[in-house]
Order: sequence, then C-alpha cells, then structure tokens
Amino acid sequence: MAMVGLFWIAEGDVYVGAKPSGRAPGVRLTPEGVVSLGDGSSDLWPWDKVRGLTVEDVPLKSVRRQISVMVDMVLTVTSFGETDAPPMMSFVVDTADGTTDLTVYAAASSYSQEEYDLSLSLLAHLTAGEATLRATLAAMAQWGRAHEGGSPRAAEREGLLREWVGVGSLS
Repeated sequence: MAMVGLFWIAEGDVYVGAKPSGRAPGVRLTPEGVVSLGDGSSDLWPWDKVRGLTVEDVPLKSVRRQISVMVDMVLTVTSFGETDAPPMMSFVVDTADGTTDLTVYAAASSYSQEEYDLSLSLLAHLTAGEATLRATLAAMAQWGRAHEGGSPRAAEREGLLREWVGVGSLS
C-alpha cells in the first residue's frame, strides 16, 4: 500500500483518503464509478453520472499544523500510546441529481498545498470521459501493484500525480 497525494493505493485498488477498515467510512474509485464504503454503505455513482469530485477539509501543511502534530505526538507518548482518530475529510460527489458529501479519513496528518492541488486536478481529470478515467485508474492501479512497499517521498508523489493527470489526455 502507498499514499500518493490524497489517494491510497493498495493491491491495485484506489481509495480517496485512507483505505477504510471494518465499518470505517471511505471512498473507492473503480472503473465502474465512485463507491462509498463503511458502516453498511455501498452506494455507487457511475462515472457517466458524475459531474465533479472534490475533497474539502483537507489538513494542509503549515507551521501551525506542524506544531499541532508535534504536540499530539507528545500527548500520545505521555498517554501511553492512546491515539485519536486521524483527521476526517469531506469527499463531495457532484451529479445531475445534486451533491453528496461523504466522509473519509486522511491518510496523512497533513498534505502539502502542491499535493492537494495536484490531487484535485486528478479528480477533475477522472471526470473528463470514460477513456481518460479508465486509463488513469489503470495506471494508478498498475503502479500500486508494483510499489506495495510504502509511500514514496514528496517529490516522487508529486511527479506521479502530474503523470497520472497526463494519462489519457491525448486520447
């Protein structure tokens, strides 16, 4: 499994935010559409109905955020490992029938502005048409299957996001 931008790629599956476990909320991007997961949810929005996708309430890196994360780490150590849940983000699916706001866990304590912006570009890219989304999801899944060893460093993550935004653009 690996995190690239706002995406978690595990065994060829692409999630927005962290891969959910058990009844935890989550979103999976499949060739068929956007699937909500967790707590008995399994709604599907087919790609031909999706007009737009975005992620809100994303924890972005800042000096203030870095200090907050360090304080949280100190509190975790002094409370013998008891931890709070990771930050939550809102994943918004826009269709002709309206918008649906889903909840996902962030896969990181914070994201750079560049990774966030590139991730939003990739989500917009996925709504550009069937050939584009299938090629892009296939490229992401193929990369994920080949790199199960962990998340790459920031520069490589940003490069991958740029590459994936370019996939299918010439079709």
